[in-house]
Amino acid sequence: MNVIGWIVVGLIAGLLAKVVTGSDRPGCLGTMVVGILGGLLGGALFSAAGGEGIDDFSLYSILVAFVGATILLFGWSLVRKDS
Repeated sequence: MNVIGWIVVGLIAGLLAKVVTGSDRPGCLGTMVVGILGGLLGGALFSAAGGEGIDDFSLYSILVAFVGATILLFGWSLVRKDS
């Protein structure tokens, strides 16, 4: 997947994860970064479980990135509450 694909998938996945978790992470850039990092985390998790990671622009890629971004935001909220 090219850079534009990562940006679009990251933005969509980050936005969906923000809605599900109720996160108040500000702005488009923060949402996109969460989605891209979520794509990396989700891809690693899905690959470790025997599935496919992210390889092209598709609903599956958005799902993988969404799962990773949701885990990332839940983890971030746990860390922020402890400190």
